[in-house]
Amino acid sequence: MNPAIQGDEGFGLYIHWPFCLSKCPYCDFNSHVVESVDQDIWREALLRELEFYAARTQGRILTSIFFGGGTPSLMDPATTADLIDAARRHWRATNDLEITLEANPGSVDAARFAAIRAAGVARLSMGVQSLSESDLRFLGRQHSVEEARQAWRTAAKIFPRVSFDLIYARPGQTIESWRAELAEALGELSDHGITHLSLYQLTMEPGTAMFDAHARGAFVLPGEDSSATLYDVTQGLCADAGYPAYEISNHAKDGATCRHNLTYWRGGDYVGVGPGAHGRLTIEGSMRATRQVKAPALWLKRVGAEGHGTQEEQPLTAATRAEELVMVGLRLAEGIDKARFARLAGRPIMDVVDMTAAKILTTDGYLTETPEALVATPKGLLALNAVLRELLA
Repeated sequence: MNPAIQGDEGFGLYIHWPFCLSKCPYCDFNSHVVESVDQDIWREALLRELEFYAARTQGRILTSIFFGGGTPSLMDPATTADLIDAARRHWRATNDLEITLEANPGSVDAARFAAIRAAGVARLSMGVQSLSESDLRFLGRQHSVEEARQAWRTAAKIFPRVSFDLIYARPGQTIESWRAELAEALGELSDHGITHLSLYQLTMEPGTAMFDAHARGAFVLPGEDSSATLYDVTQGLCADAGYPAYEISNHAKDGATCRHNLTYWRGGDYVGVGPGAHGRLTIEGSMRATRQVKAPALWLKRVGAEGHGTQEEQPLTAATRAEELVMVGLRLAEGIDKARFARLAGRPIMDVVDMTAAKILTTDGYLTETPEALVATPKGLLALNAVLRELLA
């Protein structure tokens, strides 16, 4: 693919801020609790690594910037502004460049929201996670339900676009209680003009405190049948409220999908900057997977010495690249666009997936195939891992 030629998958920039006020027991992201952060040192290091990757990706048209973490709302808004300005200098950006920043309700106030907005962020993604006080405590969250309500109501007055996250399939959660909680959330979305909602089932990630507690039998998660019902309830309520799923865990009003995440799922290129950040870049005709040093102190040292903190840059084989496109593409409600797949993978999808398995999965109601796309049905999305195993066997 000529890097200067982009389809609707876009080209994104991900910037990782690794610091949090506390570590949530379910979180396996690269986040660290520290007493203080030297904002000036971190600003210069992030700008330097950004410049390194910009020099390697000239000619690209930037469609999105995403500040993730950690808790990037703890970043000095001046640092946010400098990084946005640098990105605009290094790449030609679309007129409607999407700029998202993640925030936790307890880490911001109205003045800080205003400063983040003035820095250039137009889309705020808020980690609410639950509208139950007891479940917020179980999840290790530092905010209350009322603080979350006030935060998203304030954000909706300042940012053109706001999203928030909820986690469901929590211990002891019933179908009825989740139905009521989600209905309340959807009502708030509608009342305050919030157009996007991310809904994730609670999963036990190895290496987290919650994984260890679950292994000890400290709590029990809903069973497979209950989890499936919770998923079905989620899809139905969101669709009825005008927030249909455009990806397996993401729901949006028409025109409010997250463009940056669509770049991931459609197989586009993106730069990853900051400790532990990942990237996918087409350089000299081949797709490369990049991964930055994870430990913040070591990353800083590496950037100071070399101008970047890249721990690994691995060329992807044609087979690996094609399989990745299948795995991410089937997460989308639109499915895998066959023309886009052929352009990015260099071969048609029927040369990659097991077509016998695909026909059986279609007959059994897990897939739908048209001349333009291969799409997982609602039944297929619920069993997506099994579907992928059959297709890529």
